[in-house]
Amino acid sequence: MRAAGLPREARLRRAGDFAALRQNSGRLGGRCFSVRFRLNDLGHPRLGLAISKRVSKRAVDRNRIKRLIRESYRRARLELPPVDLMVMAREQACSLPGPELLAELQQLWKKLRSAKVEATLKPDDTAGTIVR
Repeated sequence: MRAAGLPREARLRRAGDFAALRQNSGRLGGRCFSVRFRLNDLGHPRLGLAISKRVSKRAVDRNRIKRLIRESYRRARLELPPVDLMVMAREQACSLPGPELLAELQQLWKKLRSAKVEATLKPDDTAGTIVR
């Protein structure tokens, strides 16, 4: 039986990838989530999570939010454009039930798939921090 987890290539793992998203990226947002995105040349989307203690001091709450984000991403992953995504939660996310959070994430994925957002995605011309 196959595991239901995300494959390694579907996740952001390096600190440099997160830093690049913080500096030069598009933004989407809702009531409970903020998403930063930028094109990648891999041909598939990758997900990174940044759920801080500011959202909730309790690890149980933060882990619940992360599980919901990963589940929603698993369902939408094949329909998303080839982008790197960093999803951040806001404090309101702790007080809402799971189905409401999943519905908001679905709306964010829908915005990301839309042609209007696709036009704002620009590949980064810089290949790193080293000047050649």
